[in-house]
Amino acid sequence: MERRRVLVSGRVQGVFYRDTCRRVAVGAGVGGWVRNLDDGRVEAVFEGPLEAVERLVAWTRHGPAEASVTLVEVHEETPEGLAVFAIR
Repeated sequence: MERRRVLVSGRVQGVFYRDTCRRVAVGAGVGGWVRNLDDGRVEAVFEGPLEAVERLVAWTRHGPAEASVTLVEVHEETPEGLAVFAIR
Protein backbone atom coordinates (compact mmCIF):
# COMPACT_ATOMS: atom_id res chain seq x y z
CA MET A 1 0.00 0.00 0.00
CA GLU A 2 1.35 3.40 -1.04
CA ARG A 3 0.16 6.96 -0.41
CA ARG A 4 0.93 10.13 -2.33
CA ARG A 5 -0.36 13.65 -1.74
CA VAL A 6 -0.25 15.90 -4.79
CA LEU A 7 -0.69 19.64 -5.19
CA VAL A 8 -1.63 20.62 -8.73
CA SER A 9 -1.20 24.17 -10.06
CA GLY A 10 -2.49 25.79 -13.23
CA ARG A 11 -6.00 26.09 -14.65
CA VAL A 12 -7.38 23.21 -12.60
CA GLN A 13 -10.53 24.62 -11.00
CA GLY A 14 -13.77 24.94 -12.93
CA VAL A 15 -12.67 22.39 -15.56
CA PHE A 16 -14.10 19.17 -14.02
CA TYR A 17 -10.68 18.26 -12.59
CA ARG A 18 -12.03 16.86 -9.31
CA ASP A 19 -14.85 14.84 -10.86
CA THR A 20 -12.60 13.39 -13.56
CA CYS A 21 -9.97 12.60 -10.94
CA ARG A 22 -12.58 10.75 -8.88
CA ARG A 23 -13.70 8.68 -11.88
CA VAL A 24 -10.09 7.80 -12.82
CA ALA A 25 -9.25 6.86 -9.22
CA VAL A 26 -12.35 4.69 -8.79
CA GLY A 27 -11.57 2.95 -12.09
CA ALA A 28 -8.03 2.24 -10.89
CA GLY A 29 -9.18 0.97 -7.48
CA VAL A 30 -7.41 3.79 -5.62
CA GLY A 31 -8.73 5.27 -2.37
CA GLY A 32 -8.31 8.84 -1.20
CA TRP A 33 -9.79 12.25 -1.90
CA VAL A 34 -9.51 15.41 -4.00
CA ARG A 35 -10.39 19.02 -3.18
CA ASN A 36 -10.02 22.59 -4.41
CA LEU A 37 -7.76 24.90 -2.40
CA ASP A 38 -8.45 28.59 -1.84
CA ASP A 39 -5.27 29.54 -3.74
CA GLY A 40 -6.54 27.98 -6.99
CA ARG A 41 -4.67 24.69 -6.73
CA VAL A 42 -6.14 21.20 -6.41
CA GLU A 43 -4.96 18.85 -3.66
CA ALA A 44 -5.40 15.09 -3.90
CA VAL A 45 -4.42 12.03 -1.88
CA PHE A 46 -4.09 8.61 -3.52
CA GLU A 47 -3.75 5.30 -1.64
CA GLY A 48 -3.43 1.84 -3.09
CA PRO A 49 -1.00 -0.45 -4.91
CA LEU A 50 2.11 1.35 -6.17
CA GLU A 51 1.31 0.91 -9.88
CA ALA A 52 -2.22 2.28 -9.49
CA VAL A 53 -1.06 5.24 -7.36
CA GLU A 54 1.68 6.05 -9.88
CA ARG A 55 -0.92 5.95 -12.67
CA LEU A 56 -3.03 8.53 -10.81
CA VAL A 57 -0.02 10.75 -10.12
CA ALA A 58 0.85 10.61 -13.83
CA TRP A 59 -2.76 11.53 -14.71
CA THR A 60 -2.57 14.65 -12.49
CA ARG A 61 0.19 16.03 -14.73
CA HIS A 62 -2.36 16.66 -17.50
CA GLY A 63 -5.83 16.18 -15.96
CA PRO A 64 -8.98 16.47 -18.07
CA ALA A 65 -8.93 18.05 -21.54
CA GLU A 66 -10.05 21.47 -20.26
CA ALA A 67 -7.24 21.71 -17.67
CA SER A 68 -3.85 23.33 -18.12
CA VAL A 69 -1.46 21.94 -15.50
CA THR A 70 1.70 23.95 -14.86
CA LEU A 71 3.14 22.22 -11.77
CA VAL A 72 2.56 19.05 -9.76
CA GLU A 73 4.18 18.63 -6.34
CA VAL A 74 4.25 15.02 -5.09
CA HIS A 75 4.73 14.06 -1.44
CA GLU A 76 5.13 10.52 -0.11
CA GLU A 77 3.12 9.91 3.05
CA THR A 78 2.27 7.04 5.37
CA PRO A 79 -0.89 5.21 4.21
CA GLU A 80 -4.00 5.56 6.39
CA GLY A 81 -5.95 2.68 4.85
CA LEU A 82 -8.33 4.74 2.69
CA ALA A 83 -10.47 2.38 0.61
CA VAL A 84 -12.89 4.74 -1.17
CA PHE A 85 -12.31 7.90 -3.19
CA ALA A 86 -14.24 11.09 -2.44
CA ILE A 87 -14.50 14.70 -3.55
CA ARG A 88 -14.11 17.05 -0.59
